[in-house]
Amino acid sequence: MKVLAGTSNLKLSKEIAKQLKLKLVNSNIKRFADGEVYIEINENIRGNSIFVVQSTSNPANDNLMELLICIDALRRSSAKNITAVIPYFGYARQDRKVVPRTAISAKLVSNLITNAGANRILSVDLHAGQIQGFFDIPVDNLFATPIFARHIKKKLKLNNLICVSPDVGGVERTRALSRRINSSIAIIDKRRPAPGKSEVMNIVGSVKNKNCVIVDDIIDSGGTIVNAAKALKEKGARDVYVYITHAVLSGEAVDKIEKSQIKKLITTDTIDNSKKIGKSKKVEIISLAPMISEAMKRIANSTSVSSLFN
Repeated sequence: MKVLAGTSNLKLSKEIAKQLKLKLVNSNIKRFADGEVYIEINENIRGNSIFVVQSTSNPANDNLMELLICIDALRRSSAKNITAVIPYFGYARQDRKVVPRTAISAKLVSNLITNAGANRILSVDLHAGQIQGFFDIPVDNLFATPIFARHIKKKLKLNNLICVSPDVGGVERTRALSRRINSSIAIIDKRRPAPGKSEVMNIVGSVKNKNCVIVDDIIDSGGTIVNAAKALKEKGARDVYVYITHAVLSGEAVDKIEKSQIKKLITTDTIDNSKKIGKSKKVEIISLAPMISEAMKRIANSTSVSSLFN
């Protein structure tokens, strides 16, 4: 078992290797003058099980192409099997045709990764569960919910909690968290007048005098979550906490969060945001390296991954 790190999230890759008590595969990943990706494996990996860790986050196209070329290099180096560990799976939001004449890019990306030579996929909180069916190879989709639940119980220690889904599509995720912390749920009814913009239409459920915990898989520009927090406060909520798996944080998202009525935003390290977040007092990062490394170990040993969440 060996771990190859892509360049999208070296910090997470090193932490995973540390948890597994392994050294990262000696490799050379660089760019030609025109931006083309070049990779060279500097050690023998013939017959090894290789895990290549690479989030396809911003710049999404560069990181995706790097992942594909890493997989191809490993395949041509006679690796026994290749598991693509993609903590954040980019292009997942285009998983169906919402309007006519659009691409289903999540399916296209899954085809690219499979055809490049990956034997298995390991990801965290895929935007839509059906993406697992886009692959013709095994997919292990890990969940951050148990880690969020532990954090809420250990760090927040608040009474009168209610879990809030920022939209109808996130109800299943919200209900999973509410079961673990034994709380009720509320749902925000929103609409999107344009991509990247949202409007809160109504809140289903009573949030008055309650500590609200919004849970979602992705925060991009921050508009949806900020508007949701504002709407909850207007309905009489005490404090609003936000738990997000993938912090894309495009544009001025961090500034929006700092100026918002969000008490605290807790996210994971599936995307390396250390530079964006800086000294923000409202954003906290918790590491998924222990969970991902344990899943990798179980895959290598052919033991159950799903039992991680029992």
